[in-house]
Amino acid sequence: MVDVGLFDSLRRRNKGSSKPGTLRKASSADTRHLEEWAASRRGVEAYVEPRTTVTDTTVVLVAHDGEWTRRRIGSLSAAQDFGRKRSIPVYEVARTGYPKRMREYTERQKILERRREQP
Repeated sequence: MVDVGLFDSLRRRNKGSSKPGTLRKASSADTRHLEEWAASRRGVEAYVEPRTTVTDTTVVLVAHDGEWTRRRIGSLSAAQDFGRKRSIPVYEVARTGYPKRMREYTERQKILERRREQP
């Protein structure tokens, strides 16, 4: 009889990381997504979210109409370098908060989704 412990499945999930609880760092795929997204929209601004116990430092790019995307960036310094190279203003969310147009865009998307779900 094989004794399967309660935490065995959790141990198997963490096998890919170097140690349990390790955060996934920003990858070249993250950077590529941010580059392509910013290049295909206008009026883009960057909002840096600090690292937490669950997530590495992230950046939210917000376009002129409020459309947004989020990816890992590595650090505030990396976000500032990203913005400087692309002439994108960079803000710290902890200091400025998110722009109103981002919240409005998200709300519009929820309304559109509800309408699509109705017969």
